[in-house]
Amino acid sequence: MTAARVGKPAVLHAVPDLLAAIGQRTLGFFALFGGYAQLTFETVLEGVRPPFNVRELIKQAYQVGVQSMSIGFLTALFTGAVMALQFGWSLERFGAANYVGSVVSQGFVMELGPVLTALLVGGRVGAGITAEIGSMVVTEQVDAIRAMGANPVKELVVPRVLACILTMPMLALMADVIGIAGGGLVAIAEQGLSPTYYFDQVLRTVSISEVVHGLVKATFFGYVYGMVGCFEGLRTRGGTEGVGRSTTRTVVMLSIAILISDFILGKMLLPFT
Repeated sequence: MTAARVGKPAVLHAVPDLLAAIGQRTLGFFALFGGYAQLTFETVLEGVRPPFNVRELIKQAYQVGVQSMSIGFLTALFTGAVMALQFGWSLERFGAANYVGSVVSQGFVMELGPVLTALLVGGRVGAGITAEIGSMVVTEQVDAIRAMGANPVKELVVPRVLACILTMPMLALMADVIGIAGGGLVAIAEQGLSPTYYFDQVLRTVSISEVVHGLVKATFFGYVYGMVGCFEGLRTRGGTEGVGRSTTRTVVMLSIAILISDFILGKMLLPFT
């Protein structure tokens, strides 16, 4: 009886604390979402307002696009090879190993090409953007940009986000080609398919609408990791330790955002594919 009386007030005290924690997390989520929406609006507004810094855009496109080609291509090559190996082994039990080209190509064009490229390239690029802008924040270089009458969003965010949006579809498209070719090497070597038959299956299976499906996803993923990297960089606080925390938070945030948006976009785009 005494234990019940002691335990009951403890439970009653725990319930408000739990509700307060849930409310605080909910408000924090909406505040974070609002911050991303505000930065997106400012980026669009400043992006269409002259002058346009084409030189900085080309520089950022080189850094986030050309310098990310190696990691994207290696990932695509070996992912395509593994897909062909696994699906070829599975389909062989049902006498359908000759369809491995269709499975690999469709899976890569619609899903694996844009998603894997975005996760790996986005992790590299997003973390780099956060570290760069975060270092400028903690060393008061961003405040100096404001003091000179310039807009940090115009100078820092617009070229980086636009470069990510422009280069990501090209990286995804090239990853599709490399991944399908990697799958072809394994299918030819392991399943004994002829190169002509494998690539004929690819061309018969993949349609233009499916390619567009993957490229639309890739374009949005480029926006995601560019915006997350810039947003986390601009809100960096706490010196060099804060830069490290922001960089880690960027990788986690963009990975979750890419996977969630992949499902949402897939659901929206499938009726048009």
